[in-house]
Amino acid sequence: MGFLNKLGIAMGGSVARESAKPLAANNGKSPNGNGVAPAAGATRAPQMQEINRVSNGLKEFLWNLDGLGRGTMLDLGPAWQTTLSFFIERGFRVSSEDILRGWKEFLNEEEARLRDAGAGGNVPGANSNHDLDMTPGGRAVRFLTANLQYPKSSFDAVLLWDLLDYLEPAVAKQTVAWITELLRPGGVVLAMFHSKKPEGFQRYRVADSSTLQVISAAVICPAQKVYQNREIQDLFARYRTSKSFVGRDQLRETLFIK
Repeated sequence: MGFLNKLGIAMGGSVARESAKPLAANNGKSPNGNGVAPAAGATRAPQMQEINRVSNGLKEFLWNLDGLGRGTMLDLGPAWQTTLSFFIERGFRVSSEDILRGWKEFLNEEEARLRDAGAGGNVPGANSNHDLDMTPGGRAVRFLTANLQYPKSSFDAVLLWDLLDYLEPAVAKQTVAWITELLRPGGVVLAMFHSKKPEGFQRYRVADSSTLQVISAAVICPAQKVYQNREIQDLFARYRTSKSFVGRDQLRETLFIK
């Protein structure tokens, strides 16, 4: 789908010159205004708040990648320039795909299809090739076959962030299975889980080898599920090892090695 930001960066120390910051709100306009003063009387978009967070999960993630050389990584969040530069300078080829924003736009397209079908008198069902399977599993298959289109065993590492908390459970399960196929043996996934339903919505970018910048942002999708330890282990049952770090901010960072 054209709405997803798929960004492949060549190996080496060069950094893409164009801005990679996502548009989080304000109908596609940058929340910090792009340097243009607002019209008199206009409501100013809220500034994104940013805090630094020590990340033991990131340190462990990098430790497992140490010595890999020119590896490949998939970042499933916004294409922040700081994160891209951090890994490119370490010899990685980075692909970035904001899967949560893609999921939201996919749902919008699905709703539009249903409205069109209803206007034409066609009710989705199981007996027509033109009908949509609107079960959670059906939507998951449709979404993943249109996105995350990379060859199997393409990546050494995946930054999953906390997106599983915001996907429907059926979609989250199939997304993990799909990502597992994209990882090479020995590949590493860094995932984050909220220990209770989050009050706000956050994005993450890498500041340095032990620090994440946590950025408040406009909600894209509401949180769907709070995963318990056993449920997380079941999602990643195909991985041979895992290691978790629980922070005071009620975020659990978990590392999985295929």
